[in-house]
Amino acid sequence: MSTHRTLIRNGRVLTMDPALGDFDSADVLIEDDTIVAIGPNLGVVDAEVIDASNHIVLPGFIDTHRHTWQSLFRGVCSDWTLGDYYFGMRLGISPAYTADDVRLGNFYGAVDALNSGVTTLLDFSHCNNTPDHSDGAVQGLLQAGIRASFCYGFFESSPAQSQFGDHTARLADFHRIADTYFASDGRLTLGVSLSEIFGLPWADTVSELAAARERKALLVNHAGCVFGSALCNGILEMDQLGLLGPDMVHVHCCSFGDDEWEALARSGGKVSISSQTEMNMGFGRPVFQRCEQHGIAPTLSADVISLNSGDLWHELRFGLSCARADAADPINAAGQMPDAVALPAREALKWTTVNAAEAMGLGDRIGSLTPGKRADLQIIGGPALEQHPVLDPYATLVFQTSAADVRTVIVDGRVVKRDGILTVTDRTSLTAEVDAASERILGRLRDAGRELPGTPPGAFTAIEPLTRSFHEQAIQATAVVAR
Repeated sequence: MSTHRTLIRNGRVLTMDPALGDFDSADVLIEDDTIVAIGPNLGVVDAEVIDASNHIVLPGFIDTHRHTWQSLFRGVCSDWTLGDYYFGMRLGISPAYTADDVRLGNFYGAVDALNSGVTTLLDFSHCNNTPDHSDGAVQGLLQAGIRASFCYGFFESSPAQSQFGDHTARLADFHRIADTYFASDGRLTLGVSLSEIFGLPWADTVSELAAARERKALLVNHAGCVFGSALCNGILEMDQLGLLGPDMVHVHCCSFGDDEWEALARSGGKVSISSQTEMNMGFGRPVFQRCEQHGIAPTLSADVISLNSGDLWHELRFGLSCARADAADPINAAGQMPDAVALPAREALKWTTVNAAEAMGLGDRIGSLTPGKRADLQIIGGPALEQHPVLDPYATLVFQTSAADVRTVIVDGRVVKRDGILTVTDRTSLTAEVDAASERILGRLRDAGRELPGTPPGAFTAIEPLTRSFHEQAIQATAVVAR
């Protein structure tokens, strides 16, 4: 089979590789799925040419935590609390999804990501209501052509009408998915989305961790996002039991104290920050400063498209603004003004490229434009007013750019967006299909007499006794180890 060569010509190339640096004008040569050369005037003639003149070429973005299936309900959580989200989305809307709804949600969500330059997702998939739902979730990602870590979630959205019966059956379905779709190394890699710590018996949490490590799968968990509760905590107990590790991505972490941060840092664990969710739903301040204090490279995530945009450019701006404001707060409190910004725009781009690739265990494949790595990249520019003039490309990217400015996107050497037009689907027919699907799901909820969000009074207070009982199980386990 002949090699397909693509030459991206005459672009302003930001490699995110410190050994290569940036180029005011350079070419990028791709052979099949791999970057093979970067430099000025490569002189290649036998290749498909993509003209990047007056455009910026950079690595594709990497989102380290997205509940992709929720893309069918864009914005529904805009005025919801975390409790509303849990009861309205996780226990309300999720049970009304069919397997094909999950497939469509993941396909649409992945296409939405590609459209804005996100070439890799950590898909925190917790709408696996039946084995067919699990299949649909994987198939949606495959259909879209995105690179992703499919992180299988064990959450039970219909406890009274479970289609699995028990946790053991869910573990068996995870292994079935692993055998069916992940026998070979491809664009999709395998992961596990832990059920919320202390939201289920401690033995079940341990079994999820064991299943992931048996398969050498990436682990991701919601952590430190419920103040005043044991729910989504457990870092210290996992540390004492030797269950933490560098294969884990901890999401949010806003309520962690010093001990939790020290344990997380010792373990080599990674952190995903969803600034818009955290600030809007009352999780607390995004933890950029905490990451810096403990030597942890932060990453970014869009989290829930049921609240946030799937466009990581928004998250970049919001995150950098939060990080700079937090750094300035003590200076302002002392009656002074900062002498310099705490973080440059260039640093923020690491959050969605090299840092994120390392967090997902893919640093040797993606995250920078480096010969030998996979050809995942985006080309930014065009006629929009906000793209001119480009005095500092990093400033233009972080503060001026949106999905509309993403002209071309390449994943694994394949063009998925060209000159502003998606090549993987017809936008008009897809949005019509999505509108119809969301209306069908709402119809099922209406037929069942289910109002949204449907949060009972004192929601977290009501579940706290059960949460604390599961926490006590973990404490007892640590006591046994300590003897």
